[in-house]
Amino acid sequence: MTDGMPRVPEPFNEPVRSYAPGAPERASIKRTLGRMMASEIEIPLRIGEHEIETGEMGECRPPHQHVHRLARFHKAGQREVQAAIDAALAARVDWCALPWESRAAIFLKAADLLAGPYRDEINAATMLAQSKTVYQAEIDSACELADFWRFNVHYMEQLYREQPRSARGVWNTMDHRPLEGFVLAVTPFNFTAIAGNLPTAPAMLGNVVVWKPAESAVYSAQVIAHVLKAAGLPPGVITCVPGNARMVSEQAIASPHLAGIHCTGSTSVFQALWHQVGENISGYRSYPRLVGETGGKDFVFAHPSADIDALVVGLVRGAFEYQGQKCSAASRAFIPASLWPHVLERLQAQVAEIRMGSPLDFRNFMAAVIDAKAYQKITSYIEFSRHAPQHEVLFGGEASDEEGYFIRPTVVAVADPRAKLMCEEIFGPVLALHRYPDSHIDAALDACDSASPYALTGAIFCRDRAEIARMSERLRFAAGNFYINDKPTGAVVSQQPFGGGRASGTNDKAGSILNLLRWVSPRAIKENFVPPKDFRYPHMGEE
Repeated sequence: MTDGMPRVPEPFNEPVRSYAPGAPERASIKRTLGRMMASEIEIPLRIGEHEIETGEMGECRPPHQHVHRLARFHKAGQREVQAAIDAALAARVDWCALPWESRAAIFLKAADLLAGPYRDEINAATMLAQSKTVYQAEIDSACELADFWRFNVHYMEQLYREQPRSARGVWNTMDHRPLEGFVLAVTPFNFTAIAGNLPTAPAMLGNVVVWKPAESAVYSAQVIAHVLKAAGLPPGVITCVPGNARMVSEQAIASPHLAGIHCTGSTSVFQALWHQVGENISGYRSYPRLVGETGGKDFVFAHPSADIDALVVGLVRGAFEYQGQKCSAASRAFIPASLWPHVLERLQAQVAEIRMGSPLDFRNFMAAVIDAKAYQKITSYIEFSRHAPQHEVLFGGEASDEEGYFIRPTVVAVADPRAKLMCEEIFGPVLALHRYPDSHIDAALDACDSASPYALTGAIFCRDRAEIARMSERLRFAAGNFYINDKPTGAVVSQQPFGGGRASGTNDKAGSILNLLRWVSPRAIKENFVPPKDFRYPHMGEE
């Protein structure tokens, strides 16, 4: 034990490596990719101190080469989920009593391990099992996750230093306690950083976590688990339980010790979790905290003054990076009639240059969508667009699942801004464009704001400062992350805290102190240095 009030190291955003030809990191990641492709592994469950093999197996296969098997993993059943809950509750006593700076040190070390000796492994795992290009993997699984761990520690210190005022003779303090029970973390396939942040953000504050990863991301999840173990995270604090999503969530939600849910997934999944919690509300020891980032139908709105070249690059990168499998991806765009022919011409030219294939070929801009289910859903929207009135597939739309789940970037013109492709989340490389008359910009802004139930991200492209101010106000509630002359993707931890409202989630802003506030239950403490010795007050001296 030491006396002192430690300050955590100043956080910084992890520099993004380029992997350009000749760069040393390029040769290093290629060696790691070759080694991981050449060796199939088996992933057991780790519950408390024990490795468990259930015999019920799942598989990790590259979406871009689905005949190849990277790993087999053991799935949790009901018994293992209950064991994970029990292990979490057993670990809670010591974990929440650990000095906060000791918890902080674990995640600061994890960040440096991830950005250093584990960098190639986490990036390669994300490239192989989630079909990300090397640059998309780098900004996600290495840099953003390291950023989450460094900045969340910084925000944790900031939160703990938030203390009340004290009057003379009194010392008031605030005890930022962890929640009572355990937190269920439900994480998606598309961002390794989210998979790492959702269980660890509550854990930093002294909570214990049962973590249900997406089965298509177990391969990278096990690397995160290795990093946390190497950093010194005690057994039971975070337990990873891949398995049937409904079974895991239902069993966790049925526990009276459920203290919270930290979820990124579809709107329907989060609403189902919320509904189950509501049905069980009388059985909990405390009201569970529900934090969710869900769907999006993210927009790009072009003003007639927009810079066309910047707009087109924003559309290409925003819609087609990582095959459009980002909750923030540009999925619908409003283009003024005066710019329409120029935008289409340049957009088609740039899309025609996009290379698609295995992420192991670094020349490719796009790879495969995550699995057969996603492939079928996305191609059904494209097929719908070929035959629906007021829809026209302008270019793209080719698809093949013979070797991998490949879908060419697709652009569809939609006459009605409230039509299906302008409202529903597709989660794939499909961009719907609506042409509006320049004189009807207000009606187009209204449709942009109200046609879709989501409000996650959005962007405007405009060079008229007065119009930027006006459009920003008109679209104030249409997006939780709003971009001016930039694509609606690529939020950076501490720079653009991420989250949206309406059907897009609870807007608790991952990458900021706002998210950490949800994982504490404050206790106000008053100490009176000179307590009164008589119950009577001065005014009682006379009638």
